[in-house]
Amino acid sequence: MPIDTCPLCNSNLTKSFHRDSYREYFKCSDCDFVFVPIIYHLSEKDERARYDTHNNNPEDDRYRNFLSQLLDPLLEKIPKNASGLDFGSGPGPTLSLMLEECGYSVDLYDKFYARNDVVFEKQYDFITASEVVEHLNQPIVELNRLMSLLKSNGVLAIMTQILTPQIDFEKWYYKNDPSHIGFFSEKALSFLSKKWQAELCVISERVVMFKK
Repeated sequence: MPIDTCPLCNSNLTKSFHRDSYREYFKCSDCDFVFVPIIYHLSEKDERARYDTHNNNPEDDRYRNFLSQLLDPLLEKIPKNASGLDFGSGPGPTLSLMLEECGYSVDLYDKFYARNDVVFEKQYDFITASEVVEHLNQPIVELNRLMSLLKSNGVLAIMTQILTPQIDFEKWYYKNDPSHIGFFSEKALSFLSKKWQAELCVISERVVMFKK
């Protein structure tokens, strides 16, 4: 795939959007996705080393409060006794623990910390992806796979910082993490909604949900 092909919709109608001292960013004219070309992606070793520095402690009340931004609206959308998948659960799984405390069963998957491919053979009532989608180097491949795992009326709950028109990209802190390589606007999220024929609910500038 050419470096300027959009990894979300595969369009070649992309153009350079921004460049800083570390890398370049492209924007898709079709789906509005902003992405970092593959030549600037971290190696898996460097990516893992960066994640290893994350201090995601289930006993940290501040971290729990942060995750509640996704948890609370999700609880309103899923039935009791639902089963789910926490995709990209990280080095200190916490969201899954919070869900289990609410009575839900949750499987874990993380390519570095919980590589359990059995999850891709199952079906779920809900899937969470907290601070994950901005890291995906093949976002449409991974997101299509997640949607295929959802039961009818299932919910895909995503936490990521949405790129809004009000954001000054040059000064935006979120782009400065070298492991962040894809940035979703509401238009890009709407592209996915239409592609999947799924209901899109924008909860906040950080939390969105798709209902299958």
